[in-house]
Amino acid sequence: MKPIHHSIRLPVSHDKALRALAERHGISVYAMLQRSVKTGIATLANPPVPDINTREIVTELASVSTRIVDVERMLDRALFTACAAYCYARSAAQATRKSDEVITAEINAAYDRQRRLSHEGRK
Repeated sequence: MKPIHHSIRLPVSHDKALRALAERHGISVYAMLQRSVKTGIATLANPPVPDINTREIVTELASVSTRIVDVERMLDRALFTACAAYCYARSAAQATRKSDEVITAEINAAYDRQRRLSHEGRK
């Protein structure tokens, strides 16, 4: 088989990558260029067939993601309810005659504090 000569121009970034690969493999830049062209042609000629399992995995991940959002909402509501129960119980235990507006402000403050603490725990 007679090789055919092609002249190509590469962007500087591709040239640097090509030289780095050639050095890593211990071959010349030209040999690495030939290897890259052969591999690229083979990949383009025989593209990987999309796997059905991959689509199933993506579908399941989307489903899990939706469920996680629902769980987060439920946990958020449970946190708010727990803060409300705590604030009303504390007010009753202290036998103070606080108005609902004052207790509501305490509930919101407790809720915000717990949310802030949970976000700090993620860092």
